[in-house]
Amino acid sequence: MANSKTPELLAGPVAFQTRDFMVRLQYASFPASRRSPETFLMKRLLLLPGLLAVLLSGLISSGPASAQKMPREDVVEFPAVGDGLCFSNVFQSNMVLQRDKPIKLWGWAEPGEHVTATFHGQSAHANVAKDRKWTLTLPAMPANDQPATVSLTSGETKVTLENVLVGDVWILGGQSNMEFELAKVENGNLEIVSANFPNMRILTVPHAMGPDAKQSFPRMHQWSGWFGRHFRKGDWDECTPEIARDLSAIGYVFARRIHMASQVPIGVIDVSRGGTTVETWTPLDVLRKLDSETTKAKLADFDQQVAQWDAEADRKQRIEQHAKWTETQIKQGKEIPADRKAPPSDRRPGPIGNHNFPGHCYAGMIAPLEGLEVKGVIFHQGYNNAFDGSLGAEMYADLFPVMIKAWRTAFNDEQLPFGILSLCTDGYPQTEEDYCEKMFNAGIDIRAAQYQTFLDLYNAGDEAIGFTSTYDLRRRWYHPQLKVPAGERIARWALATQYGFDRQVQWKPPMLVETNPQDGSLIVSFDTDVGDAEDGAIKGFAIAGEDRKFHPADVAYAEKGVDGRGRVQFDRKKLVLSSLMVEKPIHFRYAWGRNPLANLQATGNKDLPVATQRSDDWPMEMVPLGVLDDQAGQIERPISRGDRGKILQALRKQDDERRMAKAKAILDSAP
Repeated sequence: MANSKTPELLAGPVAFQTRDFMVRLQYASFPASRRSPETFLMKRLLLLPGLLAVLLSGLISSGPASAQKMPREDVVEFPAVGDGLCFSNVFQSNMVLQRDKPIKLWGWAEPGEHVTATFHGQSAHANVAKDRKWTLTLPAMPANDQPATVSLTSGETKVTLENVLVGDVWILGGQSNMEFELAKVENGNLEIVSANFPNMRILTVPHAMGPDAKQSFPRMHQWSGWFGRHFRKGDWDECTPEIARDLSAIGYVFARRIHMASQVPIGVIDVSRGGTTVETWTPLDVLRKLDSETTKAKLADFDQQVAQWDAEADRKQRIEQHAKWTETQIKQGKEIPADRKAPPSDRRPGPIGNHNFPGHCYAGMIAPLEGLEVKGVIFHQGYNNAFDGSLGAEMYADLFPVMIKAWRTAFNDEQLPFGILSLCTDGYPQTEEDYCEKMFNAGIDIRAAQYQTFLDLYNAGDEAIGFTSTYDLRRRWYHPQLKVPAGERIARWALATQYGFDRQVQWKPPMLVETNPQDGSLIVSFDTDVGDAEDGAIKGFAIAGEDRKFHPADVAYAEKGVDGRGRVQFDRKKLVLSSLMVEKPIHFRYAWGRNPLANLQATGNKDLPVATQRSDDWPMEMVPLGVLDDQAGQIERPISRGDRGKILQALRKQDDERRMAKAKAILDSAP
């Protein structure tokens, strides 16, 4: 970004970054600018010859940033809101603007000024409000891969954005499995070395949170204590191997696929943040209007924590703990690190500083983008909501469609394409031996709630909702590193529904049509042929009767008659589920494990897994019957650790009983 008006001088240290290195300059008086650092340095060196000595002195004494370590904290290069005439930081050189929609731009200037923006021969004007904010809208434009300049003027001051393209902009949302970088995944390095896509542009929004909605975001090097390194965030960049390595792996693969197929410029804005819940991504004012009992309880709990927080008492307690720790260190003859010599003096924010406080991530990371025109969203989240048992899953089912609606509102489109990636695997794989025990996990309920949200919207006529499963991309770790196939799957949805490739590419998972009990079995029918991709036995269904004791089902295709040669013909859309342990099945569950034993897909090598789903609505703490529930069929949730142990013991007993029954059946059938 370049500005032709000499800026005001500010005192203090300033950090700038060029493309290859960073230099920290210390001097008494230095121009504060929001323009491109390279342009800024060139102009200042020409206009202020005396500054050269200062620059050289600083470089000689401290060297380039490649030889220095940045402090173990956030290093801000450009503030969220700049001085004088400026754009919001979402608008920068190297960005992509959304095609075929009016182009809304905004930023700040001096109150009362008149600003004009020009792009591709089109102009728009606005007056600056008392709060310094200006907003204007340029006409919609078709895709254009020729780099162009956006010019913003007010009086004699001019700011420009260079190398701007017009194409499609996609939002990447969710938690760490969306955030997970390309460099860390299987075959990630193969993607990195080939990530030369100058018409793909990338922006990663810095982590921020509420309670107050942020107007913009800074451009910075954000420190991660978890990874012990800085991540460069807040800058639009062309896609190169160096830039792509730190991008969301799913997001990169998704963008790469649709860019290659559509041949239009693609921008991705990553707003994901690890360890986050669905309620933090939903506006707080929206949450407070809901009738959901589980949501009301969650808000009441957070509100109580905030009301009870005593920052001063917390500070005093930490001072006492520091004194005791220091005394112990001295007695043991241990050195006290320099950064721990002084007792704590800060007052911590307490619960309101929790990034999962309802509405916080929306306020910090989505609010700065409100009003931006985009093509769509892909979203991958759910892990942290699984910590609250069935109550967390019930709240998720209530909130997820509300969150989707709120994001569509934020981006000005009630039918904004929104692609859901289901919760991924965690833990060791489910087997025939521990099948029932591995069915007790709230993450499965979250995954089912995600699919049910998709179904409800799709069946209500929402043509812009998408879904893909990821549970079969299995690894034991809760960050399974098979992200490339996940990105490919959600790209299929986008290509088929948004880019005209519906005849060549299929995305919709097989959908259940009906369920019917029949002669000691359960018949489930789908809207397409289904089977195991390896033509083996179909695994993944469990059935239960009135006692709610689920057992893995034997699966066969329903017969539909015989051909002219007397051979039995099978209906590959209709499955017959049975179990020697379940005399009268009434309900089924499919892929009901956190790392499930399940292999059913659409036939024909389409890579379309059947989603995690069920026909019952029984809470996980009340399956099977009679373990915890009283005579009225009620239990108090959340349950205790002891009650959790009782349920797991009952489920292990079911697995033992099934193994014994199978062994007996084999012995009885022996000649």
